[in-house]
Amino acid sequence: MTMIYEVTIESKTHRVELVRQGSGWSCKLDGRDFPFDVVPLQSGLLSVLVEGRSYEVRQETAGAETSIVVGNECFNVTVRDPRSLRSRRGAGDSSQGPKKIVAPMPGKIVRIVAPAGTEVEAGQPVVVIEAMKMQNELKSPKKGKVKKINVNEGAAVEAGQTLAEVE
Repeated sequence: MTMIYEVTIESKTHRVELVRQGSGWSCKLDGRDFPFDVVPLQSGLLSVLVEGRSYEVRQETAGAETSIVVGNECFNVTVRDPRSLRSRRGAGDSSQGPKKIVAPMPGKIVRIVAPAGTEVEAGQPVVVIEAMKMQNELKSPKKGKVKKINVNEGAAVEAGQTLAEVE
């Protein structure tokens, strides 16, 4: 069984091919073999071994937003199956209409980098949230203008809460 995905991490898209081999998987990343081993630790938490180094990887989902936390770093991630009709329909509309920036996890707003009215590029930081003693920049999903900031610095937020809108 082969599964092919387009994975966008911080606005860079990669092609990932996973092939089931016995009880494990083999992976090609952008056409190159990528040896790894993975062990599920608990729901949503994996131990991944790459080139002799172990990484703790956790997925966090809030609404339509998905983040992957590797060690102490948080990455915004979009995974598409290019063979699905739904993915093909949604692939071209990422810059149309207002887009929301939502909290990927409960935390505290420590800084507003781009206040309402600021012109931003896709991937530019808008808000910084602190969760589990780590600060994570939440970035603009598209080029545009920050329409609205729904929180203040110091505010406690819940996972899935809309923090800002970019149009």
